[in-house]
Amino acid sequence: MIHSTGHHHTGLSRADWRRSSYSGDQGNCIEVSDGLPGRVPVRDSKVPAGPVLVFGRRAWAAFTAQAKRSG
Repeated sequence: MIHSTGHHHTGLSRADWRRSSYSGDQGNCIEVSDGLPGRVPVRDSKVPAGPVLVFGRRAWAAFTAQAKRSG
């Protein structure tokens, strides 16, 4: 399940965000945080104060596996 939320969601106001080392300096990337147990918050790196999508761990694992196969 995916939820869209703002940064005032419990735990996101102080989240440590990281982006893929594959992003380079392109500016077109997403950032993820490991701060929510069982969930993976994702945001647009160009709009850090914007909305956040929160994926369940299984959904995120399926998404990233498919992205690796497609890329």
